[in-house]
Parts: sequence; C-alpha cells; structure tokens
Amino acid sequence: MWKLTRHQWRQVIGTLILAIAVLAFFFMPLPKYIEGPGEANDLKTFVKMPGHSDTDKGKYMITSVALAQARPATYLYAKMNAIYSIESVDAVTGGQSNATYDKVQDFYMQSAINESIYTAYKAAKKPVTRNYLGIYVLSVDQKSPFAKQLQVGDTVTKVNGHHFNSMIGYQQYIQRQKVGAKATITYRHDGKTRSVTKKLMRLPTKKAGIGITLTDNVKVTAKPKVTVDAGNIGGPSGGLMFSLQIYTQVTGQNLRHGKKIAGTGTIDANGDVGEIGGIDKKIVAAKRAGATVFFAPYVKPSKLLLKYEEHHMTNYQLAKATAKKYAPNMKVVPVKSFNDAVHYLQTH
Repeated sequence: MWKLTRHQWRQVIGTLILAIAVLAFFFMPLPKYIEGPGEANDLKTFVKMPGHSDTDKGKYMITSVALAQARPATYLYAKMNAIYSIESVDAVTGGQSNATYDKVQDFYMQSAINESIYTAYKAAKKPVTRNYLGIYVLSVDQKSPFAKQLQVGDTVTKVNGHHFNSMIGYQQYIQRQKVGAKATITYRHDGKTRSVTKKLMRLPTKKAGIGITLTDNVKVTAKPKVTVDAGNIGGPSGGLMFSLQIYTQVTGQNLRHGKKIAGTGTIDANGDVGEIGGIDKKIVAAKRAGATVFFAPYVKPSKLLLKYEEHHMTNYQLAKATAKKYAPNMKVVPVKSFNDAVHYLQTH
C-alpha cells in the first residue's frame, strides 16, 4: 500500500492552504463595497416612441457607477487606484436590506423617468399630464407607531381624509397637529388601499410626524405614447439625459450633430437639474465610451456647501478636475436646467 512521507504530506497541505488563500483573495466577500466607473449606455435602446424613432448619428448616453461587494483582490486594487472608492455597507444601503435598497433604487429610477417625460413633453409643447399620487415611503423609523403597517414602497394617499398635491402639503398638515394626536393614514400597499390609525410621534424637530422618510410619487401620461426601460440601472441620476433623448424623439430635432454626448443629473417637474453622487467615476465611464461632451449639474459653491460635498467639490468642480486628469479632450458643460442643456446643443 502506497503511503505519503511526512515531507509529501507537508507539500499536499501546503498546496491546499495556498489554493484556499488564493480563492479567498479573489472570492471571499468583505463587509465593504467598491465603487468605480460603470457604463455609458446609448439611450436610443432605452426609449421607445412608435413613429418617432431616433435615427440620427451620435448618441446620448446615461452614465452609471459600478457597485460591487469587495473582495480582498478588488479592495487592494481600489486602494491603488484613485478613481475607485471603498464604501461601508451602511453608506451604500443606508442600513436597509438588499431587497429594500433595490426597491428604493427602482422607485428613484421610475420617478426620474416620469419627470423626464414631463419635462421633455412640456418643453416640446406636447400633451402631457402629471398626476400626483401621494408620498412614497422610502424608510420607516423603527420607533414609529406606524412601523408595523407602513412599509418601504407604500404610497400614502391621505392623512385624516385629506389628499394633497405635494409632499410639502402633507408635511405642513401633519406638523400642524399635536404630538400624540391620533391620525388616520390611508395608503396603497401592493396595489390595495389600506388605512391605519395611530398616534403621531415627536420628531427630532419636536414637531409631530409619522416617522417616515418620503418623496413624491407621480404618474405621467403623454401623447404620443413613450415607454422607457432602464433595465437594471437604478437611482435618480439619469433624469437629465432621459429628458434630452425623449425631447429629441418627440420633436424630431437633431441636436447631437453626430456627437456622443454623456451626462448626469436629476430632473424635477420644473426642469431643474440636481446634483448626484459618483460624477468622477461617470466621467471615466463616458471617456471609455467615446463621449466628447459631458453635462454636469451646476450649483454655486459656498463654504458650507463644499463642507458636505463629495471630495469637498461641487459636481461640476469634481467633473472638471476628473476630466482634466482622465479625459482632457472632453468638454464638461455646466447646466442648471434642462433648458441650459438644450440651449448648449442648439448653439454648439
């Protein structure tokens, strides 16, 4: 019977340990996330408008940030590459479960699409309506009296029988009530209308509240009909670029003139562009995809604002600095609104 010598056993064990170490280096999950440049996708493939296809050369591109759970190998790579960042789980998910986080990101994307359609059709003077459904529940405080009923993804439609046409309307009405006063919340959950009556809690502001983080939930209807499928991209940052793609198709205008144009920024019902996260990584993604123009949200910098900004720079400042290093031939264009972006395209 063949037997291994002590030396051979050591070699086998050493090889196994080395194999396990290599596997762990590349595949063992760490309690961190790695953020880096994602993709820059052609919006022609996202927006469908029968009878109004986009056949002009060039493209509008929606840029994204790649997010993945860290492994020792990717953690080390991120440490050695400035364009990548290492984030805590809570910083990425806000302490929510993966399923809840995905639900919120999907809502943000659908909301961005709705506001993009409204902005583009309004600018094109095409029939469009914006119906305010209520306040979308983004998170629920564990101490909230409504915590066992309200869930992330629900939409509050009435408070004490009152429906308002803005998030501010709901907030102001609730804050006028007394802490501890009973309030009946009517809400939609999985397509069904429900109601619950509980006492209002005291918020950190010392005013009465439900104990939820919220945002607006709207439904937009437009003619001609348009559908937008963002696939697995989530979040609100594609609003501006969706608006430009939809506007181009509904008007038939050729604003790109063959250029590859990328960008980022939220959009609201007034067409105002808002700041987002990870713009440095989106600049690199756009460069890799061949973009020569990049629209970046612009806000006037101040000491207080810069204190809380990513890398202590506004979106536009960070985009400019990143382009100078990684994409020196890319034109970074500051925009405050959808109209700013259209005006730039019309005049350049």
